[in-house]
Amino acid sequence: MSSSPTPLRVVLVHWNQAQACIETIDRFLHREVPVRITVVDNGSRPEALKQLTRAVDERQSQVTLIEVGANAGFGPGANVGLREFLADPEDGDWVVLAPHDVDPFPGCLASMLLEAQAQPMAGLMCADVGDGMIPVIDPYFGGMVVPATHVRSSAAHGGAALDGEGAHWEDAAFPHGTLMMLRRDCLAEIGLFDERFFSYCEEADLALRARAAGWSIGLIRGARVQNIHIGSGLAVVDYLQTRNTLLLVQEMSGNYHAFIRAWFTIVQTLRGIQKPSTRPIIFDARARVMGLRDFVLRRFGPPPSSIAAAPSQFDPSMHGARNNSSAG
Repeated sequence: MSSSPTPLRVVLVHWNQAQACIETIDRFLHREVPVRITVVDNGSRPEALKQLTRAVDERQSQVTLIEVGANAGFGPGANVGLREFLADPEDGDWVVLAPHDVDPFPGCLASMLLEAQAQPMAGLMCADVGDGMIPVIDPYFGGMVVPATHVRSSAAHGGAALDGEGAHWEDAAFPHGTLMMLRRDCLAEIGLFDERFFSYCEEADLALRARAAGWSIGLIRGARVQNIHIGSGLAVVDYLQTRNTLLLVQEMSGNYHAFIRAWFTIVQTLRGIQKPSTRPIIFDARARVMGLRDFVLRRFGPPPSSIAAAPSQFDPSMHGARNNSSAG
């Protein structure tokens, strides 16, 4: 008599959006792949944590909650859940990682697991947000997304079948943070997210280490996911993208490339001040200057309190939303 397959471990990073997180939990629980969910709470307000705790208790056979006690950031929060996954060898070969407000379409998880079977060295992979783009890493500008050159027409226009039919693997430079899967053996070899990043660019850094170790990284085109949250151009996001892209470029390509990236950021910032029509979606001149400063001073981890205070405090659900000029 065969035993039931091991449920797929899902790690959700949560901060102060209890209802959104509860809805995400229920979406995962009602998809085609059996799951067990670990919610990592990044120091939410008492009322949000109370609401989330009550919901987890009602689903305790399938959901557990880990309280970090502070807003540690997406990468450090994710590491808490990933360590729990790695500590249990019976917890399967793959773990899903996502922020607290995503919607994996029917067939998404099954398609990703099926495609991984055909890629014996698959280490990291992500779902398809339906934009027809592919993540790349530039030695000067870090992670970004560009139009994919071989996207099938339905996927390119976000029209992939809702059940994941026709999903296929496409090589990618890094997995985006809206929904990714990480292989146990890959994490055991290369380690977890670099916590200096706090959030943004940590997936690209992890992917560089994975590829250097011989692992493959892919995007499963047609395995659709949606990030429910629609965010605005928060100063803290621009700060983190500025500082962390410089760190990523320096780690990957060296000081000269980081200098060129810094100079480009200065020019782009001055141009954005003088000509607002040239600004990218996420733009805050003061935050960019602070990001440059803290990179030079080697101040990493959480953003400064002067830009992280409410209402601009970092929301992990923004993790899937990227500025066009850099990745997270």
